[in-house]
Amino acid sequence: MQLGITQNDLAEMSGVSLATVKDIERGKGNPSIKTAEKLLAVLGMEIVYRMRCTI
Repeated sequence: MQLGITQNDLAEMSGVSLATVKDIERGKGNPSIKTAEKLLAVLGMEIVYRMRCTI
């Protein structure tokens, strides 16, 4: 809402289906990292990968 875009806008801008966007917003989706990256790119965010090494 803060960006002034709708779910449909987000779906179109990211290339992700509207059904997927709706599922994710309802907490029912389990997007792949690639899908999450597409959505976050539109929202101006990115995934930060961290690895923890244990010895």
